[in-house]
Amino acid sequence: MWFKRADKGDLARRPMAAPSANFLVLSLWDRAQLMLWLANALYALAAILLLYAVLFLVIHLPVFPIRHVEVKGDLRHVTYQQVSYIVTREFRGNFFTLDLARVTEAFEKLPWVRHASLRRQWPDRLEVTLEEHVALARWAAGGLVNTRGEVFQAASDAPLPVFSGPPGAAQEMARQYEIFRTTLAPAGLKPVALALNARRAWQITLDNGLTVALGREQVEARLARFARYYAATVGRMPQPVAYVDLRYPNGFAVRLPARTKGEAGAKQTEQT
Repeated sequence: MWFKRADKGDLARRPMAAPSANFLVLSLWDRAQLMLWLANALYALAAILLLYAVLFLVIHLPVFPIRHVEVKGDLRHVTYQQVSYIVTREFRGNFFTLDLARVTEAFEKLPWVRHASLRRQWPDRLEVTLEEHVALARWAAGGLVNTRGEVFQAASDAPLPVFSGPPGAAQEMARQYEIFRTTLAPAGLKPVALALNARRAWQITLDNGLTVALGREQVEARLARFARYYAATVGRMPQPVAYVDLRYPNGFAVRLPARTKGEAGAKQTEQT
């Protein structure tokens, strides 16, 4: 039996087999599915864009103005004129577009406002809640100190104690002031000035002009002992005392006011 070997020319001249009908159906079906998915995606995108455009137009149309502003809080220093000024100057936009963060910042720039919070109330109301500073003392370097020990800039004609201390010490001084005030109250004494130096030593000036040096250690115990024995010691002295040093373990030292030359001469004349 003889076999004829096919050469390369014969193979090149042979026609390729045509694709089957099943292959053509699957190809057309894949393309149809792809076109359907693409069309659905375009419809969805168009719907989203249309909805966004409608919402944008509705929100920015002047049909949702804020007609009522309700201000809440225990306000003793914030005035109607200040609130009206902010409403006139800062309210830009309608119920939806009003920048609450910017308006909040404007309210908190008022001297006596410690915190402001704003809330929309449908359909045309804005609720503004303001928290004022409660002044506790004057800060010697400038400004006031509130009951939380925060320094703020405002004007007050109230008779407030004066705090003098290093930067950042206002909170500690506010806390200690309340302790000192409560300790001295049974003795009928009231602190009008409080000083804390760089060495963390405390000094109090009382409403009767007496200066009390507490030092750095056991300041509360020292002051409590002084208040307990004040009426029987310093309070009974015939002459006013200018200075009391409590930095002793078992007692305290007092210093009388320095005599003027006129007082010393008058005393010598009486003796002669």
